[in-house]
Amino acid sequence: MSESIVCQHIRVSGVVQGVGFRPFVWRLARELGLAGWVRNDSRGVEIEVRGAAAQVQRLVERLELDAPPLARVNSVTTRDTVSARGGEGFVIIDSRSGRAATMIGHDTAVCRDCLTEMFDPGSPRWRYAFTNCTNCGPRYTISRSLPYDRVRTSLKPFVMCHRCQYEYRRPEDRRFHAEANCCPKCGPHLFLLDGEGHRLPDDPLTTALALLRQGKIVAIKGLGGFHLACDARNAVAVALLRERKQRDEKPFVVMLANAASAARLVQIGIGEPGLMALPTRPAILLRKRGSCDDALPGVAPGLAWLGVMLPYTPVQFLLFHEAAKRPAGVGWLERAQDLALVMTSANPGGEPLVVGNSEALLRLYGIADAFLMHDRDIVTRCDDSVARITTGGLQFIRRARGYTPRAIKLPVSGPSVLAVGAWFKNTICVTRGDEAYVSQHVGDLDNAAVCDFLEESVAQLLKLLGAEPAIVAHDLHPDFHSTRFAADFAQQRHLPLLGIQHHHAHAAAVLAEHGLQGAHLALSLDGVGLGTDGAAWGGELLRVDGTRFERLGHLSSLALPGGDRAANEPWRMAAAVLHQLGRNREISERFIGQQAAPAVAQMLAGDIHCPPTTSMGRIFDAAAGLLGIRSVMAYEGQAAMFMEGLAQCYGDILPLDQGWRIEQGRLDLLPLLAVLADEKNAERGAALFHATLAAAIADWVRVLAPDEKAVVGSGGCFLNQVLVRGLRARLGAQGIKLVEARQVPPNDGGLSVGQAWIALQHLLGH
Repeated sequence: MSESIVCQHIRVSGVVQGVGFRPFVWRLARELGLAGWVRNDSRGVEIEVRGAAAQVQRLVERLELDAPPLARVNSVTTRDTVSARGGEGFVIIDSRSGRAATMIGHDTAVCRDCLTEMFDPGSPRWRYAFTNCTNCGPRYTISRSLPYDRVRTSLKPFVMCHRCQYEYRRPEDRRFHAEANCCPKCGPHLFLLDGEGHRLPDDPLTTALALLRQGKIVAIKGLGGFHLACDARNAVAVALLRERKQRDEKPFVVMLANAASAARLVQIGIGEPGLMALPTRPAILLRKRGSCDDALPGVAPGLAWLGVMLPYTPVQFLLFHEAAKRPAGVGWLERAQDLALVMTSANPGGEPLVVGNSEALLRLYGIADAFLMHDRDIVTRCDDSVARITTGGLQFIRRARGYTPRAIKLPVSGPSVLAVGAWFKNTICVTRGDEAYVSQHVGDLDNAAVCDFLEESVAQLLKLLGAEPAIVAHDLHPDFHSTRFAADFAQQRHLPLLGIQHHHAHAAAVLAEHGLQGAHLALSLDGVGLGTDGAAWGGELLRVDGTRFERLGHLSSLALPGGDRAANEPWRMAAAVLHQLGRNREISERFIGQQAAPAVAQMLAGDIHCPPTTSMGRIFDAAAGLLGIRSVMAYEGQAAMFMEGLAQCYGDILPLDQGWRIEQGRLDLLPLLAVLADEKNAERGAALFHATLAAAIADWVRVLAPDEKAVVGSGGCFLNQVLVRGLRARLGAQGIKLVEARQVPPNDGGLSVGQAWIALQHLLGH
């Protein structure tokens, strides 16, 4: 008896556009002998299929099991239908627009197959700088709207030639329905301009590399914006880039050809080359070798780690290929190469990343000596992601290219929410159903251009998602631009507005990504956030339960002499400690190089302009100031980063006996700081500080919540791996699991996710 024939309508949701999903369905249906069609629409991928019942069922199962590597299938739903389309074959039909319920894929590094073509002298794409296929290349940064089709991308002006059309229409080809498909005949092209905007003759890559080797600074157009590049081995070039970009000491990321090249400069552990070579290509912080600073003078001064990034665009690979003297084949990709390039975001003065050609000539004038450009527009600016390797994989410091707009699955579904983050490391977050979409890194909201970028990011994300928020969430601080924007946005659309305490949001971000509901214990340790009492919080032990939280304990208060200025000058925090120890008279003599030291001593003595803070970040600053590690910071977190590196160099040390006190829920670290005030060895002092701090926090958790089996760790201090390793071990010995941020940074870059999660629960009445 013949098997029954069925007809089913299938809906696939998730990241299923721009990842080769329709060609995958086509091949799968043909393999199973099924007829019907597949298309993109604003909700994802829509399929109608008919054939033997067992084969149809097999197709449904394999849609998720065998999905393309860049796809992320959230759901596959089916219903019986009556076919409205004749014919026996299976075809890809035109996309259908509508209200979005899917999302575009993220940008990925050029794949091995495309690299093989690029480095084959007999290939039509030999050294072509825009080679891509369905498995790699730009997606998010070239997309204007959904569904993902060429006409809705910045490739629209480039009409495919006959060869590219053949690939695009040929089911067996990996470029079958590759919307960004192009070649030297029909696609975008590179060109090189001098600092005045005049086109330079000869091969742009050859000339650009020659300029870099001469110590020049070249602006290079990438996927989500321009980089400023220079020879990382040239101390004069690095210093010149610092001077022109006004970036005195903040570390630069270095691009190297491969892990073998990096191994000469940094320590690479088992499995770490694979993380470096992920298709998403984040910049990864790796421990320096002793020779690193000599090889790369001035790139990451004073730090124990170097940010390393491998090439991810064809242009970047071609620069390394040029430096290797244009070898045929891909074997050279495995061999160590000498070329090392500083690749820093082209965002002068802390402004948003430069994306347009004319914009680059204007905003980077006087900074770049030349511009390596192309004529494919960048639709969405998106900076590089930055991460470090921890137990369990990567931990984000900045989540952007390669990970935006990946959704974070939430444990419940509900109305759409818009959350606008805080001041530092701003991101925004939009929820749709049971998914949270975090924007790329926006930046610190300290200039008008970044504030405009925040508003641009909100509009872009809402448009791509087709979302209409039911509520707007923001930080409690009334002076943040994000708070003011939220109020205006909500008022214009007659939406409710929800202010959320900073550290509550930090904890909620980790709870959201782990799908944890109900009451949970949470440590929130960071620089500063406005508390519900109007004070500066930052060292908090909370009980978080949905929209509610209880402040179980906090660090003992320390004065901020001069207010916010103390956050940039660790010597002031050290002075506050000396005053609290009854050693006010030592301040002027100890900090003789600081002209304001006598005035600060008087301010502390008279309690004038010395607001209290419970910030863990300021405790780090105080320790660094007492140990003489750093008196004034050139960038946020510098003192703590220096101290972390010194502690790691020193190695293991026992915590200070009786180095802390716990009274009425307050953790008092003054006994530890008193010892550091007289410590002469900065490395030993840094190690003692970290070891004692981990022991103190674990004891604090034990005393205040003796029955807990897990505690959430959130806030920027949880980027400190020396502290986290010690804390994880101490808590583990007490039978307590430390739940850490993974999908978003623990710092303010993940704050919008926590705000969104709390706001969603508010709407659902949790």
